[in-house]
Amino acid sequence: MYYEDIFYEFNKERIRYLVCGGIALNLHGIPRMTADLDLMVDMEEKNLLKLLKILKGLGYKPKAPVKINDFLDINRRKLWKKKKNMVMFTLYNIKKPYQELDMFTENPLNFDEAYKRRKVIRAASLEIPTVCIEDLIEMKKRGRRKQDRTDVESLRKLKKILKG
Repeated sequence: MYYEDIFYEFNKERIRYLVCGGIALNLHGIPRMTADLDLMVDMEEKNLLKLLKILKGLGYKPKAPVKINDFLDINRRKLWKKKKNMVMFTLYNIKKPYQELDMFTENPLNFDEAYKRRKVIRAASLEIPTVCIEDLIEMKKRGRRKQDRTDVESLRKLKKILKG
């Protein structure tokens, strides 16, 4: 698994995060091609400090010409969103450039509420906290891409199947 090292380190350090996007669809059982890892993270400073330290240690750097710790500054994140329409903060692994990670600059859902509703999915020995199907549908409905609409349809079908 591409991002096993991130999940392992985040879990070990008790980082509060949720997997969303294409990988979340895969973890819920919907096959979907995707390359990047989309995360919604607890924006509390202590959580972010630990998270960014882990990512730096694993070799991740921002794609934008900024320092990784700039993500800690809420005013900077708001400015990125307002001036550059930057919804996601993208990092890439300098050792494995095909690995990209996106974190919301501003969470689309209340993190604490979404965290309570999370679905923890086991993959080998890892427990991966993932946004629940309902929250994933809500997030995808806000998207403007054709892929987002297709994802919503797939998630609704899965939800029906799971209800029996």
